Amino acid sequence: MSWLSRYRLRLYLRNSIWIFPVISIALALASARLLGRIELAQGWALNLNPDTGRTVMSTIASSMFALVVIASSAVLLVVQLASAQLTPRIIAFVYRSRVRKISLTVFAFTFTFSVGALVRIEDRVPLLTSYVGAYGFLINLALFLYFIDSVGKTVRPSAALTMVALAGRREIHSLYPSRLSENHTTSPDSNELLNREVRRIIANELDGVLLAFDRKGLVSLAERTNCIIELVPQVGDFVAAGDPLFRICDGGEGLTVESLRKSVAFGQERTLEQDPMFALRIIVDIASKALSPAINDPTTAVLSIDQLHHLLRDVGSRSLAEGRDVDSKGKVRLMYRTPNWEDFVNLAVTEIRQYGRDSIQIMRRLRAMLDNLIETLPERRAPLLQHELALLTSSSIRMFPDTSDQDLAHMPDLQGMGGGQKEKRDYKDKEFPIVA
Repeated sequence: MSWLSRYRLRLYLRNSIWIFPVISIALALASARLLGRIELAQGWALNLNPDTGRTVMSTIASSMFALVVIASSAVLLVVQLASAQLTPRIIAFVYRSRVRKISLTVFAFTFTFSVGALVRIEDRVPLLTSYVGAYGFLINLALFLYFIDSVGKTVRPSAALTMVALAGRREIHSLYPSRLSENHTTSPDSNELLNREVRRIIANELDGVLLAFDRKGLVSLAERTNCIIELVPQVGDFVAAGDPLFRICDGGEGLTVESLRKSVAFGQERTLEQDPMFALRIIVDIASKALSPAINDPTTAVLSIDQLHHLLRDVGSRSLAEGRDVDSKGKVRLMYRTPNWEDFVNLAVTEIRQYGRDSIQIMRRLRAMLDNLIETLPERRAPLLQHELALLTSSSIRMFPDTSDQDLAHMPDLQGMGGGQKEKRDYKDKEFPIVA
């Protein structure tokens, strides 16, 4: 199985909620049949009237079917509420929830098992089958209560933001495992690589968003054919049919187009895999919607900034990849685009500053975030943050003609409004260097 096939299968399994419940139906039928044979061979039976047994199993089956329907309706309701109140890009996380997958799987198993047990009650009531059905129903009842509790908490902005931030943090640690050091420099052969002669350009076949690519596989292909492969689009970019997908430099005569195209995955929408910027995009979208005039919920935007704050601190303390992978001999074989520090900061700050420019609460929380990042991150990350502080100050002066409001907006506050106020800082006449 190729890398592309494995990736598509893994992504489909992660985003699909129906697969395991359907598998549980077959397992339930097989389990009921197996237990029935064992009980028939051993002569095990309950000292219970068959009509009573049928009534009990019929009640369990109907109740479990109702649980399946209610649980499915609750999932659809969560999808609708989350997309309307937060952002449609949160829907994938709803379907990926292990609690929902396990709950629906157990509900479907118990329902099918109880139906299978019901049809086997004739002149005797099977022992093990009845016990499994009855006690399984009690377990399902407890699981259903937990399921409802989980569904109710999912639509809370704080829970959704925490879920997205944790997923983004895991991806950041996976893609950028190394900590930033002050003596880190760009690869000496960077300019030389950019000036290489392009031998071939491979175009894309189908429209879609670049979701991921096989780094190890592409490096191996380049090493075998003695060339340098450049992936033109960045993960998360929409690539239309006919757009350049790969550039081949220095050789690559034996490199086939099919092998290259099987090393990249496209889809309808972005995912977090190999794309930590998407986590910030989701959080910023939630903040932007909260700051819209129709909703006007700056406190939710402050909760979003809380998560952006820690994601930026995590990214800023790490060595961001330069988009160059080498082979076993240390020679560059693969080049690709990666987001830099400026991309992360601009995405996290710009839109929230613009949409929340008339909210003192947002101004104070953004200032607290930028101040803290300047104090805690390596010095090379500070100039861009200082520039954002200057823009924040200019925006506050422009939006609040009252000097008292300006003073409030210039005070950093981790709670937005209500936290401990620090000493006001004057940024009006101060100029900051900007990172190129």
